Amino acid sequence: MLTDTRKSPYAKVSPVDGMAVNWTGGLWKERFDTCADSTVPQLQHMFESKDISHVLENFRICAGYAEGDFDGTVFGDGDFYKWMEAAMYTAAKTGNGKMLEKLEEYIELISRAQQPDGYISTKQIIGERQGNGVSRMGDINDFEVYNFGHLFTAACLYKRLTGKDSFMKIAVKTADYLEKLYETAARTGEVQTAVCPSHYMGLIEMYRTTREERYLKLAKQAISLRDSVKDGLDDNQDRIPLKQHEKIIGHAVRANYLYAGVADLCAEEDDKEYRKVLDKVWRNLIDKKLYITGGCGALYNGTSPYGNFFADQKVHQAYGYEYQLPNITAYNETCASLGGVFWAYRMFQIDPKAEYFNIIERMMLNTNLAAVSLDGKKFFYENMLRRAKNLDYELIWPLTRSEYILSYCCPPNLARTIAQSSEYAYTVSEDTVWTGMYGANRAQIHLKNGAEFTLVQETDYPWNGRIRFTFEDVKTDQGFQLKIRVPDWVENGYIRVNEEEQTLTKRESSTYQTVKVEYPKQAEIDIFFEMKARCTISHNMVEENTNQAAVEYGPLVYCCETPDTDADTLDDIFLNLNAEYRQTEMEIAGRKICALEAEEYCIRRDCYDRTALYQTLKFAGMEKRKVRFIPYFAWDNREFGEMRIWFPIAYL
Repeated sequence: MLTDTRKSPYAKVSPVDGMAVNWTGGLWKERFDTCADSTVPQLQHMFESKDISHVLENFRICAGYAEGDFDGTVFGDGDFYKWMEAAMYTAAKTGNGKMLEKLEEYIELISRAQQPDGYISTKQIIGERQGNGVSRMGDINDFEVYNFGHLFTAACLYKRLTGKDSFMKIAVKTADYLEKLYETAARTGEVQTAVCPSHYMGLIEMYRTTREERYLKLAKQAISLRDSVKDGLDDNQDRIPLKQHEKIIGHAVRANYLYAGVADLCAEEDDKEYRKVLDKVWRNLIDKKLYITGGCGALYNGTSPYGNFFADQKVHQAYGYEYQLPNITAYNETCASLGGVFWAYRMFQIDPKAEYFNIIERMMLNTNLAAVSLDGKKFFYENMLRRAKNLDYELIWPLTRSEYILSYCCPPNLARTIAQSSEYAYTVSEDTVWTGMYGANRAQIHLKNGAEFTLVQETDYPWNGRIRFTFEDVKTDQGFQLKIRVPDWVENGYIRVNEEEQTLTKRESSTYQTVKVEYPKQAEIDIFFEMKARCTISHNMVEENTNQAAVEYGPLVYCCETPDTDADTLDDIFLNLNAEYRQTEMEIAGRKICALEAEEYCIRRDCYDRTALYQTLKFAGMEKRKVRFIPYFAWDNREFGEMRIWFPIAYL
């Protein structure tokens, strides 16, 4: 179980243990299998290699098993802990005993690298040993506490999955060190920013796993102390006190991790001021700064939009102004969208609204799945919404996925999230099962009111909107409720319980509809969400999308690549608002994909100079062309070429 809020007093719903939920078919089963069979071994190879990442070698040097200098990234330790989560989860799910044995070896290595006082960060341990000027807590951008946070989370998961204390013992010693660090900071007033505060979630999970109050107290203190940071930055969300936050700003990963941690705290303690902050920044994100794909953080480098004009602050991988959502230069770090899932999931637990799972589904099915190739071995760090044939400038990251990128934080973060995707299928309350992400699965459910059964979901979602629920292995005659999430794009459909049918319209979209299951042995629940292609437009203030639209189908955002039309360039394609979109099955990289085909318009240009900055418009008419659209998550798995999501509209 990723986050165990079963005893959290202010959590209105809690997760179903992911080990009790298994994907049985469809897209999520395929993605989980690819993660287990390809992604986890691929990342293990990268971390083991001295010449690629040097991550395991750093631990070996600290443990005394090898000699040498520190190499690699300062957050490599934390990246490895995230990979360990993916490895332990997939191993537990698939019965991979060899991987579980290997994880014990890695835990022993980390234990030997850890210092007697609980400190564990390889760059600093090696630096202090070599006397090269590198020391503990000397630079906030060395990500020491960020690494601690991922260690805490991984140790909690390992304890829950295996029952073993080996990893938790390391985490406890590290938390002891952190406790003393914060005691000193509180006493002296010298408080450092904890860059990308994963430890808020990690410490609260330590509390939930051990039930030791000191970890909750420490998390609360850590969040409170951020208000004492001197000369804080918008980049780290600490320029102004946390309870004064009204808009989401700065580094997108750091922001989403921060608010996810605060939401975790709100599940344990009733702090109305923090709740107001969470609601305000959430609305600012969802209403004005989120990409259609669920991508977060539009800018690689920029200036804080709310700073003093004469003292502007540089921001990095950041949220910009409202509606500042460029396409070619869209940054959208994968970890930011993953952080958005963590945040939305925690918001849902304290306030179960359909919107939160609508966003989780949008992020997971679009940006997050797009960040890894269909074979599970190559990765995007950033997630653009348009790729041009040629650029007169270089972007900070490659235009195609890579097996290894210097900042390797996203691949293991993505791997653990896909490995743990079944966690997002259901949550439960006293007598109720709440649906989350849809997909074919079997789930063993135990409700507090005594109901116990296996919930079977049959569906080919997201390719179509037909979902069927039945109940097996019913242990008691106790009735219960099933909350059906109606996605925000639904305009027509129904929920049928045995012979009784409830019609769904736009009015029911983005809501939960309650089905009372009085006799589960006889209950059959059929759901139909009508799926048809739709053209989506953005707010007029999103300048790059003016008079353009994107094609969506159900929860999926679609795009077009060079192989999908015979036009000279995708720039010449205009959407035909009267087009009929036909769903067709195809394969990309050996994976089943449902594409959409339609006749769109292709502009004919007279004497058109594609290199000119400005020129006289000469319109020569339109002609129809066959165009295929594929799910955004499947792009960049064929030859290099153009890709577009947003297309100009032909008002003909």
